[in-house]
Amino acid sequence: MNSRPVQDIAARLISRAVPSLTALSLLATPLFAQEESTSTFAVLGKAGIIGFFIMFLSIVALAVIIENFVSLNRDKLAPPELIDEIQALFDEGQYQEAMELCENEPSFFTNVAGAGVAKIGHSFSVIEQSISEMGDEESIRLHQKIGWLSLIANIAPMMGLLGTVSGMVKAFNEIASSGGQANPADLAKGISEALLTTLLGLVVAIPTTAAFAFLRNRLVKTVIEVGAIVEDLFERFRPESA
Repeated sequence: MNSRPVQDIAARLISRAVPSLTALSLLATPLFAQEESTSTFAVLGKAGIIGFFIMFLSIVALAVIIENFVSLNRDKLAPPELIDEIQALFDEGQYQEAMELCENEPSFFTNVAGAGVAKIGHSFSVIEQSISEMGDEESIRLHQKIGWLSLIANIAPMMGLLGTVSGMVKAFNEIASSGGQANPADLAKGISEALLTTLLGLVVAIPTTAAFAFLRNRLVKTVIEVGAIVEDLFERFRPESA
């Protein structure tokens, strides 16, 4: 199978995602820069260990998005050439060859179709049930892959909230230790950490949520399409109604 279109899609995704993440990171600098010149990494460093953990989540999220964008591609889950080849083998009645092809070329389509081919010779209800069970199993497996994005999208703002609380606790501890006479500059570190972690949490959660929704909807559409193809493929074994 020609992987060039998939590689082109991945390249376009990376070229769009990286500048976006860089721009979002740079937003933190003018918001919290002081009189002296401050680099983006120095500003992000003020977010503390929680802020760095959120940035780590952003890297993981980007990697998962790219991997799923490529692996959950329609032509990956159901290669058109395999569909045509299996249909041709069915038309010729070469079911053993079709089974071997499904075993040698694993994909969402061949796994589901192979489950049906293995039951040829049984009643149509048995074939249909085998296809349905394998389809559900494969669908769950694929949805689990993108489920990590949902997890990250939920954890990131919670980590941001944790950083907010941590930063405010530091600020109030500074006030308490100074007997209520704390210098505003002494409070800036805790407040800066609180605001930065909130910002970083949202910056990670919002695009990750959008990517999860996009990939989930595309996956559901592909699963329905492949299901219809497999159903049509085995329709020839349905007994004619009296």
